[in-house]
Amino acid sequence: MLLLIPLLLYPAGANKNRIPTSTDRHLKLIPTMKVSPLLQLLLALLAVSQVAGQTDTDILNFALSLECLEAQFYSCAATGQPLSAELTANGPAPIGCKKANLTVPFQLYANEIAQDETNHVKLLRGALGSAAVPCPLVDIGPAFGAAANAAFNKTLIPPFDPYANNIFFLHGGFIFEDVGVTAYAGAAPLITSKDYLGTAARILAVEAYHAAILRTLLSQIANVTVVPYGVQVYQIVDAISKLRGTVDGSNGQDDQGIIFNGTVNLVPTDNNGLVFTRTAAQVLPIVYLGGKGGGGFFPDGLNGSIK
Repeated sequence: MLLLIPLLLYPAGANKNRIPTSTDRHLKLIPTMKVSPLLQLLLALLAVSQVAGQTDTDILNFALSLECLEAQFYSCAATGQPLSAELTANGPAPIGCKKANLTVPFQLYANEIAQDETNHVKLLRGALGSAAVPCPLVDIGPAFGAAANAAFNKTLIPPFDPYANNIFFLHGGFIFEDVGVTAYAGAAPLITSKDYLGTAARILAVEAYHAAILRTLLSQIANVTVVPYGVQVYQIVDAISKLRGTVDGSNGQDDQGIIFNGTVNLVPTDNNGLVFTRTAAQVLPIVYLGGKGGGGFFPDGLNGSIK
């Protein structure tokens, strides 16, 4: 769940590093950058100063736009149908919505996660009332292929399709879930309302459950070779993890695959056993696939004042 994310402005020139979508001819990974502990501290202080002018309503609307992405994906995968017009506030239909080709156990997983995500959209829209923004346009089709191409730094043939089978569905969900957990963790200090903070903590727990389900299922088939790409399941997971840790500017310090230091890694944590955190400046390049102001999973950007 990509919710309640701390707010940072993009550095000048960030759009030069945009990850190409399926319409671009060449794919390049965003260059990594090493950040000193002192600079990390300064960036954290900058984050606090920059969010001072944002209200809980602004943050919740940012959360709502991001919630719409996951809810649309899981709803389409589970049922073949997008969210209702009532839930999206007459927002545009998603790009690439279709029913996933799932076996019975995986269909049940998709059903449950879709219901949770739909309920989160309902919750946020209800909390915001008339201040709620419509769901933005989301790309839950070609954008997955573009993300996979960027992760492997080449054009995959056929294009990656998260609706094709059980394994690809898990990989598709994996792109989002860990990001949501880190976003919640980073947002907690910025929420002023105790009621909202309590709700966010409970949603964070749900999202951690979702991430754990996907990571566990993927770890159980980690060494299975994925046809037609000729790579193993864990290698796809690792490529996605490295891409996220590259485009967010952390140099891979806030993301881990399902194999870490040669052993199974179901729970990605730091040296203190705590989940990683991300700011908006780190989350947005992931969902925008490196774009600035839009692109990737949000072709026209998010709705609301934070985007």
